[in-house]
Amino acid sequence: CQPHCAQADLSQQDLARTDLNRINLSGAKLDRADLSGATLLLATLSGAKLREANLRQADLSNALLDGVDLRYADLTGAVLRSVDLRQADLRD
Repeated sequence: CQPHCAQADLSQQDLARTDLNRINLSGAKLDRADLSGATLLLATLSGAKLREANLRQADLSNALLDGVDLRYADLTGAVLRSVDLRQADLRD
């Protein structure tokens, strides 16, 4: 579905170390997905569901994450430089 995967259901998928630069994942379901080590530079994830997702060491530089659900997501070592997290849910 790259580069336009808006509304896609990618829950529990193994996307580790994947190049997802500039991808549009607006409103996508990525609950419990493995995005460890993935690159999502300039990606659009507005309103996406990433509950319990593994984002360890992922590079989300300049990504648009407004309104994203990151509850219980693992962001250990993730690069969040210039990321838009307005109205994002980061509760543990």
